[in-house]
Amino acid sequence: MPVISFVSSKGGVGKTTSAVVLAGELVASGRSVIMIDADPNHPLVSWAGLQPLPAELSVVADQSAETIIDTIEDARAKADFVIVDLEGTATDRIGFAIARSDLVLVPLQASVLDATEAVKSIKLIRQMSRVAGREIPYRLFFSRIAAVIRERTAKDIEQQFAANGAAVLGAGIVDRAAFRAIFSLGGTLRAIEAKDVGGLQAARDNALAFAQGVIETLKKKAAA
Repeated sequence: MPVISFVSSKGGVGKTTSAVVLAGELVASGRSVIMIDADPNHPLVSWAGLQPLPAELSVVADQSAETIIDTIEDARAKADFVIVDLEGTATDRIGFAIARSDLVLVPLQASVLDATEAVKSIKLIRQMSRVAGREIPYRLFFSRIAAVIRERTAKDIEQQFAANGAAVLGAGIVDRAAFRAIFSLGGTLRAIEAKDVGGLQAARDNALAFAQGVIETLKKKAAA
């Protein structure tokens, strides 16, 4: 079953939020998902402990580079999708996870610093593709996008990536209160009620578009 890894050499770019949003949409569509928390701070484990998760969604903590491959393969055998949330520093564990992935998602915010770090992630993915002897698909996507105005910096960065042949996912993750509320209320976006947070429907629409973009990318990869 597909393994989707969220990778960035820089922390604070929205990896965990995006991973949870995607997992929630996949479960809502009737798929089973195992999320692997491969971040030493274990943010997914903390989130999962806030309230019971849907029956088809579970979180597994991975401990080290020595265990990540077995953790991924065990999860792959049990669920329709495996989502791996990796730490925000360059480690062997990240490389091993990339080598076992069917799609790598690289989040970045609209800054030159984030763009530079994203390029490092692309280079690592291409290196691991050579090691694995196969092309490992990846997509960059913008996270924490301003809800009202698309910043000029984001547009410039996206154009530069496109000019250099870097693959960018059509839908990003907008900076919305509902996404932040997931980590204070627990559960998935679908479990949050309108009385708990504003802009919930806009967040749900964004989450669905993001998930559809990921699924379409996987379908194209499978067709190729």
